Amino acid sequence: MSGPVGVIVLIAGVGVVVVAADVFVDGLLAVALALGIAPFVLSVALSGFETENLATGIAANAKGLPGAAAGTFLGGITFLAFAVAGLGGLIAPIRVDLPTRFAVWMALSPLPLFAFAVNGHISRLEGAVLVVWSVVALVGLARSGRDLLVAEDEEERIRWPGLRLLIGLAVLTGGGWLIGQGLRTTVRQLSIPQTLLGNTALAAATEAEELARFAVPARRGRPEIGLGNIAGTVVHFAALNAGIIALVKPLSFGTDTTRFYLPVAAASPAILALVLVVRKRIGRIEGVALTSLYVVYVAVAILVSS
Repeated sequence: MSGPVGVIVLIAGVGVVVVAADVFVDGLLAVALALGIAPFVLSVALSGFETENLATGIAANAKGLPGAAAGTFLGGITFLAFAVAGLGGLIAPIRVDLPTRFAVWMALSPLPLFAFAVNGHISRLEGAVLVVWSVVALVGLARSGRDLLVAEDEEERIRWPGLRLLIGLAVLTGGGWLIGQGLRTTVRQLSIPQTLLGNTALAAATEAEELARFAVPARRGRPEIGLGNIAGTVVHFAALNAGIIALVKPLSFGTDTTRFYLPVAAASPAILALVLVVRKRIGRIEGVALTSLYVVYVAVAILVSS
């Protein structure tokens, strides 16, 4: 695929993702209303099941590229906490009315990963523990927002809500794949170290659609759905994906990962959680601050890898 074609694919992917996000939110709200549960809970539960990210990590590790494999979840966490939340706040500023325990669970979720990986290695046993931790953390997150029900008069009943939800997820995945292909084509001809590539371009490529999953429900007055999506995906990356990748083949990390990418990935959800608790919103000021942190992160990543 040539460079110009890659740009066209990237733009097409963005358009598909924006349309699909609306369909996804419609289906999510309708299913939640039909089941009598909070849309937030469904968002947390469904958010992180992204086979493309997990498959990319497993394949990279199997091919002897553990730095790139780790980047799919470490870089993904940082991208979500800083870039997605920050850009989302710039596009669709939100006020936050979520329980403090939600922020606590999000901040705690990467800590077991940090404890296991700080020595530069994740064994299969540690991978299994991370998978178990993912279940515990997801349940904790979901329980923190289980009372956020949609009132009967807030949402119209939609026909075939489950189908709309599944179609939205499927098309979001397809749009994310298009974005990923476009981004990969754009950086393919550049000489980028595998660890830097995994933690920046590859992570952004596989997670770019998350911005639509955050901004679209925020614009529609349901910011808790976008925040639930971010927090749930952070848990999946920090626990489930990292654990499964290590179960398939134990992970070993270089010093760049243990000294920079891992600590930042562990800290970034806590920083976002602090913003939510203290500021109780992600407005344009917070959006600029979080986005700036991601720009600084990329700049430091380039310096570390040079």
